[in-house]
Amino acid sequence: MAPPSDPIRVVLADDHAVVREGLRLVLETETGIEVVGEAATGEEAVAEALRRLPDVVLMDLRMPVVDGVAATRRLTEEAPKVAVVILTTYDEDDSMVAGLRAGARGYLRKDVDRATLLAAIRAAAAGQSLMQAEVLARLVGGPGISGGHAARRPPGQLTPRERAVLAALVRGDRNKAIAQGLGITERTVKAHVASIFGKLGVETRTAAVALAVRDGLVE
Repeated sequence: MAPPSDPIRVVLADDHAVVREGLRLVLETETGIEVVGEAATGEEAVAEALRRLPDVVLMDLRMPVVDGVAATRRLTEEAPKVAVVILTTYDEDDSMVAGLRAGARGYLRKDVDRATLLAAIRAAAAGQSLMQAEVLARLVGGPGISGGHAARRPPGQLTPRERAVLAALVRGDRNKAIAQGLGITERTVKAHVASIFGKLGVETRTAAVALAVRDGLVE
């Protein structure tokens, strides 16, 4: 019999204690998911995530001291292996898009049902992106990806290998999985990703995926 896999470790970041309590109650009754920390501000979220190094942070956007967008950006830079999933309400779509541009892997509405919440946490921990087509369209539909409006770029700008790596990014694969799938080293994958970013004029995987979907750069 195979040994049980390690639980998915989650940090809850929301300035409302009742929201954190509700999320904890849901997650603590689920096998394979463990809440390892909580935070009431963006600054606390970053500190707790860097201390605990969880698999997933559920990040509220509107928090005091440091908001969720800034906290997400810091975690993307300082702990890129931690998947940030935004917690959002229906009236803060602009902030949600800003959070995704900052490096969040996806988003959840605060009124999400239990099954969707659990599925989203597992998907984020597995390295998958959690974005719908209309959200991807908003990511590339306005300024903010690289300081201005993104221009359409022909697929021919990318080499065949770069397009293969970009396709893997769209699937949500991590560098290790990409390297194994293409028979190359992780260092080579990182070099291809850097080249893709440069050619597409983006700074994050989220933005690269959004452009790839919008412009049909991969199948």
